[in-house]
Amino acid sequence: MRSERGAAIGGSVPVLCQCSGMSSEAQGGPPVRGTFNLRSDQWDGERDREGWRGKGALVGHRIGAELIGATMSEVAPGSKLWPYHAHYLNEEWVIVLRGEPTLRTPEGEQVLTEGDVVCFPRGKRGAHQIVNRTASPIRVLMLSSMIPGEIIEYLDTGKLLAKDVEDEDIMFARPGPPVEYWEGEE
Repeated sequence: MRSERGAAIGGSVPVLCQCSGMSSEAQGGPPVRGTFNLRSDQWDGERDREGWRGKGALVGHRIGAELIGATMSEVAPGSKLWPYHAHYLNEEWVIVLRGEPTLRTPEGEQVLTEGDVVCFPRGKRGAHQIVNRTASPIRVLMLSSMIPGEIIEYLDTGKLLAKDVEDEDIMFARPGPPVEYWEGEE
């Protein structure tokens, strides 16, 4: 399944947020225009991987959004929402709905509280990760611009994910040695 920003839950990029999550085919057709309650327990996907347990609801899809992605995620105690990463085309925000998640950024770690809002600008200065170090589930709403195509860098592991304008993976790998522009061209 894929999120509103595209990467697979339980697949090659197992995370629950608009930067990775649930597919449109799993969403059940065209967007619904309507209301979604952030206190509900309506989920579009679940991940059951040690250290990465959580649930996700594609809020933006459910309410018919086109330009702003929104995914509500609940993260189990002791789990991370997704790997430490940076987006190069899209800005993201997190809004804490429940609990006290730990936010990791280039500046270090800080504990957030209910009602906190943080913006993650594009590029490495916006790198981020949400971790639940508490004994209770935490719930966050991730918002994202929806600029087609994307490059996501996973800074701890050196991986890069490149997506096309249809949100299909072009490449998910670690960079190798540089190549010359004209190499292999006839």
